[in-house]
Amino acid sequence: MTLGWVEKDNSLYRKFEFANFAEAFEFMTKVAAIAQVQDHHPDWSNVWNVVEINLCSHDSGRTVTARDHRLADSINAIVNGSAA
Repeated sequence: MTLGWVEKDNSLYRKFEFANFAEAFEFMTKVAAIAQVQDHHPDWSNVWNVVEINLCSHDSGRTVTARDHRLADSINAIVNGSAA
């Protein structure tokens, strides 16, 4: 399992909380850039300082695949400060 993520309802799920909306939006912008490069886009929501992300592979029957774990690892790298 990818660190910090839980598998539920055929997806990888993680909730992120930030100090404010600007930090949450900055995080989402970084995730969007990586998702575009990986051609794998999250299902997500944002309410003020909270971002919730669900990852599943729609083209594989909405199941969790290696692509989801790869994007989750990339998102973890953003949170840990080891990604641009």
